[in-house]
Amino acid sequence: MPDRILSHPDAPGLSLALAMVTASATPLLLIDGDLKVIAASDSFERTFDVDASQTIGREMMEIGAGEWRAPQLRMLLESTADGVDIDAYEMDLKRPGQTDRRLVINVRKLAYSDLDQVRLLAAVADVTDTRLATKTSQDLLRANVARSDELAVENQALLLEIRHRVANSLQIIAAVLMQNARAAQSEEAREKLRDAHARVMSIADLQQQLAGATTGVVELRAYLTKLCATIAASMIPDPSRLALVVLAEEANIDAGASISIGLVVTELVINALKHAFPDKLPGRIIVDYRSDGAAWTLSVADTGVGMAKDAPPTAGLGSSIIQALARQLKARVEVTDTNPGTRIALIHPAPDPDVEPVAPLGAV
Repeated sequence: MPDRILSHPDAPGLSLALAMVTASATPLLLIDGDLKVIAASDSFERTFDVDASQTIGREMMEIGAGEWRAPQLRMLLESTADGVDIDAYEMDLKRPGQTDRRLVINVRKLAYSDLDQVRLLAAVADVTDTRLATKTSQDLLRANVARSDELAVENQALLLEIRHRVANSLQIIAAVLMQNARAAQSEEAREKLRDAHARVMSIADLQQQLAGATTGVVELRAYLTKLCATIAASMIPDPSRLALVVLAEEANIDAGASISIGLVVTELVINALKHAFPDKLPGRIIVDYRSDGAAWTLSVADTGVGMAKDAPPTAGLGSSIIQALARQLKARVEVTDTNPGTRIALIHPAPDPDVEPVAPLGAV
């Protein structure tokens, strides 16, 4: 039987990775920077009915008879090798004469001090039976409820599936943008592509959170924390010099409002990163959200150089975008020179008691 490990110079980090792979009960592949399989676990070969001759030394997309050949899988591996984190990717494995299998693939880049070459660890889970069991349980549940409830459950399941697929697609798009940013020849092009990446990820993070929820509401603090972590990972090369902090209180808002809030935060954070800290000036950017009954305030503050003395209040803020989003949220924009730094806030006031009350946008 062919060896299940491709010959490579020995190193402690690589040896540990090889041991993890070969002994794993979970189907695993160890992949090099050329996307070729270095080692495969017994469990992978048993689960997917291949042997070492069909895996070792081949690209993952060429395993077996080509049933793994998917452009999205190649993009997942290339993006991970470039340092872009992408959450679990799903694909259908189609083999002649066999039932299609639904797979969830997680790929992570290994980081050991003695690994001077790229190493990827791919874990492949066959979730077909689990998904089928879940669907069967849902079918039994639907059989015991009224027709109106059945329709509601079906619509919710469809919406969650759409959100899963949208989040998956947006992450792939964001990965492509980040790859193009790294390859761009001019700093202006790189900056625009990084901005586009951050904006796409603001929506992808929201879709991912909604896909895991049972209601149409978003936990704002968790969403902003993940959003800011994504922006920081792609746009802050030295976190010890410049920190992006979220201090928002716990609050639940509806999906529509959360999209606008996410875009506002993305625009204001990008603006601060571009203009508030020239010449590698250290500091912090603080994202905050506070509410008082129906009133709330969303703010992004920095400890940077502040506004120029003769600058108009909205200069350099991408004001048309921010103002449009503020109108959607029924909020006003307030800019404050905090010396040092600048604070931009969206303020949604409580409704006038003398006016017929209207539910505040996004409140749950």
